[in-house]
Amino acid sequence: MPVVANEGLNSTLSAHFGSAPAFLIVDTDDASCRAIVNENDHHAHGQCTPLAALQGERIDGLVVAGIGRGALGKLEAASIRVYLSKPTTAGEALAAFKAGALQPMSAGQACAGHGH
Repeated sequence: MPVVANEGLNSTLSAHFGSAPAFLIVDTDDASCRAIVNENDHHAHGQCTPLAALQGERIDGLVVAGIGRGALGKLEAASIRVYLSKPTTAGEALAAFKAGALQPMSAGQACAGHGH
């Protein structure tokens, strides 16, 4: 999950996947989590490299509050499902995911640019 700051499951989801300061890696079975700093958070529009930031991690899916079409397409091409959540905490998003309340995101729900 892209987050504004590492506060564990109390972390607020970032509205912008590619420019999130960190990614929270959450085990959906036991709710354990750890953060990864996003070294690519100041990229030019359209130059997000989501797989580089998450390289070496086993990622089955992402829960986001917002993501651009380019990043969504790159993740989908890597067979990583992306789920849309309202801006909330990581813990609340995890609970919604586990309850089946989050649906896979479509390209029509993605941001078209940084100006939205």
